[in-house]
Amino acid sequence: MRRSLLIRFLGLSLAVALGAVVATAVIATYSTKEKLQGEIDANIGQLQSDGQVYAELSTYALNHSGWSGVDKEVRRLADELGRRIALTEPDGTVIADSARMLGAAPELPSVPAATIDARQQGSGGLLFSGVSGTFAAARAVATPAPMATVTRAMSFPYFDAQWGLTAAEKEERKALAAAANSCLQAKGQSASISVTEGRSLIAFESGSATDGVSVQATGPVASDYDMALSECLPPELNAPSAKAKLVNDDQVRRARECLATAGIPSRVVTQDGLRAVTSLDGYEDADGKFYRCVADAQSQAIAPYVAPTAKLYLGSKGAFNVFSGEGMLRTAATALGVMLIAALVMLLTGRRLVRPIVALTGAAQRMRNGDHAARVPVTGKDEVSRLGHAFNAMAESIQRADFQRKAMVSDVAHELRTPLANIKGYLVASEDGVVPLDGELVTSLLEETSLLEHLVADLQDLALADAGMLRLHPAPRDLSELAQQVVLAHRPAAETAGVALTANVPPEAVASVDSARMRQALGNLVSNAIRFTPTGGTVVVGVRRVDDGYTLTVTDNGAGIAEQHLPHLFDRFYRAEQSRSRSTGGSGLGLAITKHLAEAHNGRITVTSKLGEGSVFTLWLPVSQR
Repeated sequence: MRRSLLIRFLGLSLAVALGAVVATAVIATYSTKEKLQGEIDANIGQLQSDGQVYAELSTYALNHSGWSGVDKEVRRLADELGRRIALTEPDGTVIADSARMLGAAPELPSVPAATIDARQQGSGGLLFSGVSGTFAAARAVATPAPMATVTRAMSFPYFDAQWGLTAAEKEERKALAAAANSCLQAKGQSASISVTEGRSLIAFESGSATDGVSVQATGPVASDYDMALSECLPPELNAPSAKAKLVNDDQVRRARECLATAGIPSRVVTQDGLRAVTSLDGYEDADGKFYRCVADAQSQAIAPYVAPTAKLYLGSKGAFNVFSGEGMLRTAATALGVMLIAALVMLLTGRRLVRPIVALTGAAQRMRNGDHAARVPVTGKDEVSRLGHAFNAMAESIQRADFQRKAMVSDVAHELRTPLANIKGYLVASEDGVVPLDGELVTSLLEETSLLEHLVADLQDLALADAGMLRLHPAPRDLSELAQQVVLAHRPAAETAGVALTANVPPEAVASVDSARMRQALGNLVSNAIRFTPTGGTVVVGVRRVDDGYTLTVTDNGAGIAEQHLPHLFDRFYRAEQSRSRSTGGSGLGLAITKHLAEAHNGRITVTSKLGEGSVFTLWLPVSQR
């Protein structure tokens, strides 16, 4: 397993995936536990808060014909009480959610905390109530009652008379309360009357208050309170609003129509400005028809004026405990799913990653076994593709170097074999007495020895250049003088070949060069030019200043070189004309050595040539060596 990159990638991905699942579950569990503990500690306060939320949203539903604009109320309550509050329609459509941000919110609890239905609200400041009673409510104060109730066997749900007050009606009641207070003060009473949201509040000397209902005063001054309130408290202060009257009339009409259809006799009674429907004496609502009629009438009459039914959600979805039985199963299933996905992804991506590496390994093994033609197919532009390109380039370089090595060995053997064979032949012939050992024979043997010495020297220079050990001793030298020296040295050979050798140089061209090595490089170029220029031809050595350096050119009007040979002309033992006899001289290393010498001087060498017109070798050198 340790040797397989794919399996190691797979194991690593699975370990990371499993660790991520476990770490996430543990962190979620501890954070959820802390949150739950805080919620448990605040449980009592939350119950009170939830009651406040329900009451205020129910009041909102009573005073508005729809839920438009409830978002501000929901967010206010959520910020004030620290609870998540959400309202949805019966089908689950979200009306408002304090946790909604950018159109998204956490999942709601599975069960709503309550249902807000303003059409079926009870007492406690709400619109209707199912509490039955009689008109004979004990009142010690002769104050108009704010509620209308029903007598007889079954009663119609009572109605809050002060619901739906307009702004003008509220101002009118405040003025009535002020007048009542002035009246009480004039009579020397300590009770005061105030109006809040259209409701009258009567505060007594003891500090208690009552919302819209009369209070039985006790003590020795009880009768004085009763008389003062009876005289000062106007009936209009607790009179029903215009909106309440409108709904009450529609409610009574619907109830009587329903009761008439059901064959139940009824009558209408009025108290404190509101009407109520009651059955006749002796009727018993055994099957509940009377109650259903009045309840349906109530719901239908109020429906256009209140918000539709909504579900109330409080808090957030229950926490998930990873260490519970269900939690362990869910965590294991999640971990298995994540690991399976990670494994599939790694198998797919890992195969693609490992496939080129396997191909590279196979190609490298083939190269080790001697197959230097081994290559790998490369697609794409990623890191592995770049590695493949680098391997192919390396293999190409190795193959080329191996080919050149073999060719060099063959050429060196051939170059050495010819002079050695000549020397051996002359010596054997002289020993056998066939050829006399005279001065001419000795001169010939010296020429062959010089050729061998020249070849060995060239090989040594190339070996030094390859090893980076080719030493130079640069110093300021006049390139014009150096070119003339080379021309003088090669003029005898040029005259022997019938070639005119001249120099075209400026008076002075000073550059920092190793004069010996530069004469060697320029001499190689001149020697080649003379060798391949026919009788009657010309060879010109030139020096010219170009920008921050000098160019040394060797120009001939010989046979020229074919274009396909130019890129390989500076390779070792490469000859543009393989048909030329090697007896013409030269080791095949001169141009390769010249190229190394030019590069050692931070220069370069180029060649241009046309068949039948001649060639131009250009050696560029900088003025100074850096």
